[in-house]
Amino acid sequence: MLFTFTGFALLQAREMIDTMPEYKSETIRLPGPAQDSKTSIEKALLKRRSVRSFKDSSLTLAEVSQLLWAAQGITSPGGLRTAPSAGALYPLEIYLVAGDVDALPDGVYHYGPIRHELVRVIAGDKRPELCAAALGQTSVRNAAAVIVFAAVYERTTVKYGARGVQYVHMETGHAAQNVSLQAVPLHLGTVVIGAFQDAEVRKVLKMSDREQPLYVMPVGRMN
Repeated sequence: MLFTFTGFALLQAREMIDTMPEYKSETIRLPGPAQDSKTSIEKALLKRRSVRSFKDSSLTLAEVSQLLWAAQGITSPGGLRTAPSAGALYPLEIYLVAGDVDALPDGVYHYGPIRHELVRVIAGDKRPELCAAALGQTSVRNAAAVIVFAAVYERTTVKYGARGVQYVHMETGHAAQNVSLQAVPLHLGTVVIGAFQDAEVRKVLKMSDREQPLYVMPVGRMN
């Protein structure tokens, strides 16, 4: 009976994954990510810092591609990703709020790891609105782009129960640290922000009711 119930629960979790909103707007295929650099992991750990002040300068689409791949990119034919996930259930959803990215119109985009692509959710520069939702933190408004982490808790809790909430938070930390370390060889700055109004962030990004925003990471060139 336990096996049957568990199997049914996991099937429900898979259905949740497969029935997330499918955006029908503009799709942008991202450049393939680099898999090597001249910066060692030791150097990246040494140089990683929280950066809240940025130059008035754009990011390239290749840089955005690399950061998103670091967060949740696919790294094996079986679909495993750059960050560990309890049960390989992958509850995270990644959004990009673009305001100054070369060859990318301003807007809110949803990152699709499987095809390594961006799908536009909303047109227009939403950094000021996201800044307001983040309690007026100016790094959000002044960054060239902002990466937002959200999660669908049910993907993990359906297998692990209440403990799954902790696993989701652990996974968010793994993925955010990947972005922080990846920024170093790109000579970019970022910071992790957890102080924001959840409902307002969800509204600005047009998230579904099942998605819970967890982290906001403004990214830009360092002064």
